[in-house]
Amino acid sequence: MEKIADIIESIANEKKLELESVKEKVILALVNTAKRIYGQEYDFFVDKKKLNLYQKITIVADDDPRLEENKESFIALSKAKTEAHDVEVGDELTYECSLENLGRTAVNILHKELEYHIQKLLEQTIFEKYKNKVGKIVFGNVVRIDNDENTFIEVDELRAFLPRKNRIKGEKFKIGEVVKAVIRRVYTDKGIKMELSRTSPKFLECLLEAEVPEIKDGYVNIVGCARIPGERAKILLKSNGANIDPVGATVGVKGVRINAVSKELHNENIDCIEFSNEPEILITRALAPAIVNSVKIENKKAIVSLNSEQKSKAIGKNGINIRLASMLSGYDIELYELESGKSNHSLSNEEALKNLQDLFKI
Repeated sequence: MEKIADIIESIANEKKLELESVKEKVILALVNTAKRIYGQEYDFFVDKKKLNLYQKITIVADDDPRLEENKESFIALSKAKTEAHDVEVGDELTYECSLENLGRTAVNILHKELEYHIQKLLEQTIFEKYKNKVGKIVFGNVVRIDNDENTFIEVDELRAFLPRKNRIKGEKFKIGEVVKAVIRRVYTDKGIKMELSRTSPKFLECLLEAEVPEIKDGYVNIVGCARIPGERAKILLKSNGANIDPVGATVGVKGVRINAVSKELHNENIDCIEFSNEPEILITRALAPAIVNSVKIENKKAIVSLNSEQKSKAIGKNGINIRLASMLSGYDIELYELESGKSNHSLSNEEALKNLQDLFKI
């Protein structure tokens, strides 16, 4: 079976597959081919070291009823002793089989079996490869845009798709253009499908990691992220070293780092916020550029007191600022104007998320 060994090595090298995985599929193909030629009732196995094909026959008593039911898999003890004198009931006899002498039919069947199982192995390998990359950035060339404005992108071995809903508002791509996106999910549906996204908070996190060495090296951690794609985002940062300013490192000199990320996101405004274990401080920072007088926590609600002239800043255009602050902090935020002495604006996390979905359809 030297030829089979050569085939295994050749397939593994050409398809960039694991040698042992290819060997397992070749063994399966050999057994299936033998069964299709000799009969499904035969019991075959392949020696994994020598890659020789064998038929296995179990020795049973002379009066065993299985002899009549399946003569191909069982042999009477008396008959077996004519071939091997020291055998007993329950032992097995093995006979080497050769597919090479069975002519063109066997070769064609083996070829089809190999083609099928290697293709399945290749698909499974690719599927596992990209499934493990969910949440990671990939890039490729735009090859097609359909009538629903879904964008199809060639990413190495796969043609991924970027649905219109996962595209930043206002973005338009051209065929041949290189596009970056994060892998949202990988699944099988008449082949391997890979859905990409540019609207996910994870995409912003990945871009920052690629642009900011301190984040990539673990000196600065991204604790949380909330964004309205193409409009505004808030990123929560934590330093792992006393001498590292997480916000300054992420923004970069004269904003060069954060501006590069913003440009990739269709000029999305990105607020960098330093993390705090104290929810009052965290919410105060998250509501910037508004200046907050005080924050009172009641369960998962944050009552924020501020001067009336700060109200519009805290709420932001179309309520974006307070929504992002609520999403980022995990608290329902209620604004309390000191002059009027009453609560006049509140927003829960659920309301914030629903409003965003309705407004921006993300």
